[in-house]
Amino acid sequence: MAELLLAAPSEAAMGKYYDKLATAGKGPGVKVEQIGGVFGKGLFADKNFSEGELVLREPMLVGAQHENNKADALVCSLCFRYVGTLELQIGRRLIPKLDGTDKYHDQDDTGSHSGGEEGSDMDFTEDDEDRCGCDGKPKKNKTISMELVNSLLKGELHLPDSERFLLSPITNCPGGCSEDVYCSDVCADEAWRAYHSLLCTGPNSLCVNKTALVKFKDHARDTNDIFLVAAQVIAGTLIRARNLASELAKTSTAKGKGEAREARDILLEAWEPFAMGHKKVWWEAVALPDDVDPSQGDAFREQFKELANESLTNLKEAIYDEEYSSLFDLEVYGQIIGMFELNNLEIVVPSPMEDYFIHIDELPLDRRADAAKITRSFLDALGSEYATYCSGTGFFALQSCVNHSCRPNAKAFKRDEDKDGAAILLATRNIRKGEEITISYIDENRSLEERQGMLADYGFTCSCPRCVEESSMKIFSSRSLAGMLQP
Repeated sequence: MAELLLAAPSEAAMGKYYDKLATAGKGPGVKVEQIGGVFGKGLFADKNFSEGELVLREPMLVGAQHENNKADALVCSLCFRYVGTLELQIGRRLIPKLDGTDKYHDQDDTGSHSGGEEGSDMDFTEDDEDRCGCDGKPKKNKTISMELVNSLLKGELHLPDSERFLLSPITNCPGGCSEDVYCSDVCADEAWRAYHSLLCTGPNSLCVNKTALVKFKDHARDTNDIFLVAAQVIAGTLIRARNLASELAKTSTAKGKGEAREARDILLEAWEPFAMGHKKVWWEAVALPDDVDPSQGDAFREQFKELANESLTNLKEAIYDEEYSSLFDLEVYGQIIGMFELNNLEIVVPSPMEDYFIHIDELPLDRRADAAKITRSFLDALGSEYATYCSGTGFFALQSCVNHSCRPNAKAFKRDEDKDGAAILLATRNIRKGEEITISYIDENRSLEERQGMLADYGFTCSCPRCVEESSMKIFSSRSLAGMLQP
């Protein structure tokens, strides 16, 4: 059965799936078409787009915030929208700066510490060279008291004009875990139904073994948090399969029929969204680091395989279902992770703190002076990285079909109104109906050789019009030079 999950879908199956997405209103104005070759399929314009126009806005199928980013941004675990209050966001950012003396410090570029007075007791003058604001690089670094930070965390201190930057209230996990929060009951319920009910460590979790689940999550945090997204794929597929089986059983009973579909067919239907992704096992897809000798490549990849096996063993103990056992095959797990290696999108959501401190910095001078008596100490304590973005990784049904070009006609770019983790594509020039939509996977301003080297990690040699033109020019120049050197 595992080989059926690993098999590439037929063109007919792919067409049916993407037609179903289009019928459901997913990605209006675009369509997926088969193109063959190394890419297999691509995303095409189904209408004309003007330069700067929104081409695609798509929520993720699965995704997770990076573990090392959770201290920097408190966001909805489903849609990545910032939650809580601005004060809470700032207070949480300050907690990791504790240095053991009940003071929070930030280092300047030279690594030295700067002292200063606390909180609102700090003086402010019109010609103070330390702005309160938007440049994010205060020239002096200050200390701030634990008591003042706690006042932010508890909601006892209200920052000037923070009501202009209201965030969604925090909604707790339905299962009672403390790991995941949401921006609304809608997101909480959707995550619970989609995958979280099996991956929740709270008292209402539906997982088989919560001890094993905790072990799985600890292992992922210590090694590679991409395992957490892979678990969403397996848990989500398992839940969909169970729901399909339940619906079929009810239909059969209602119609008085005893016939039911095999578990294999049910699982394949539940697996459909992820059958479409281009997959290669993780330990083969991952690029060798520069410091690993090619002769050690096999040993390096074997370590990745063992790491995946350890992760899967823990996950299997936590949520295993004998009826759908092939979901827990190591090759299947490896290809799920490999799919992320080749198709995932780095999710970035700008921090509201950036807009807030810019707003404070642009207030009229008298108001700015009053506001800075409170805000400047926090900005100084946060330091130059005061507006670190929320970051994570996600997989998208349509965005994952977008191919690379070194002369792209679209780009992934968040607009001011994009406050969550949805994939956003904007046209960088006019796009005609029927034209393939492309983005650059790399920095397209590099030379031909540099671009080809960077794209090698994606497993293909670029043959976009720009690369073909530059390669032809290079060959022509080489031949011309050789002709000039001949006697």
